[in-house]
Amino acid sequence: MALSERDKRVLTEIQEWEMKLYSYEPNDFEWTYEKYLEKSFSLLPENIQEQFFSTLDNWLFHLHALIQGSNMQQDAKERILTAGRVFNPELISIEDLNHLRIDQLQYIADQQIARHRLYSFAQGGIAGTGSSLMLGADIPAIAVINLRVVQLIAMTYGIEVNTPYEMMTSLKVFHASTLPARMQGKAWEELMRELQNQEEYYFYEGKEELADVTWIEQPAKQLLKGLAIFIFRKKTIQGIPFISMAIGASANYQLTRRVSEFAHKYYQYRYLHKKEGKSL
Repeated sequence: MALSERDKRVLTEIQEWEMKLYSYEPNDFEWTYEKYLEKSFSLLPENIQEQFFSTLDNWLFHLHALIQGSNMQQDAKERILTAGRVFNPELISIEDLNHLRIDQLQYIADQQIARHRLYSFAQGGIAGTGSSLMLGADIPAIAVINLRVVQLIAMTYGIEVNTPYEMMTSLKVFHASTLPARMQGKAWEELMRELQNQEEYYFYEGKEELADVTWIEQPAKQLLKGLAIFIFRKKTIQGIPFISMAIGASANYQLTRRVSEFAHKYYQYRYLHKKEGKSL
């Protein structure tokens, strides 16, 4: 099926966004920070490193499955279908959303994205109060918010994430979107290569390991954010720790902004790839 003018316009936007990924130039501080983290982590015994990354992978897999099977996610799926029926009353399943135009799907996806960016902002602000309970729950909570928004964007573009291939792909999209900016171009290329070479979309045949030393920067940033909140939590104005709350809210919002933008571009491309065939 030929792409419409709307489709071509979105494809051009994706290609321009791709070029920004590929042309990103890290500064000296980023290189120094990366080398410091890698050197620090390399001091750990190799078996400890492998166990750490394996535990992190298992945690992500289980968290993804828990979110996907939750009542909250099923309710969100129904809301997506309800929004889709505004444009086409005959929609029955998630797969039927493929019949909508890309601008209609983008409108529905933007609703999900805006909602989850707000959740992330609010959650970060709550963690920024410095409460031990809220600060301790910050990393699991932000992981849930961002994994969930990736799943919902996928569903908006007609893709169920309950098959081995789609579950692994959504996790790889999440993983790629949380990498440092200097590494995202390579991760995007890998996603595109897998998409171009894939013949069927049920079983996953690629690399299943996600967490490695290149990804350690994101957890490190979360720990640094927690440390900053801890330091500034007693700097209050009329009893409210505005500085630490701003740190938490801003950091979490920016992370969800990056994740949702990356995931949206990927699933828009998937929609166009399916519509046009493998000639994109």
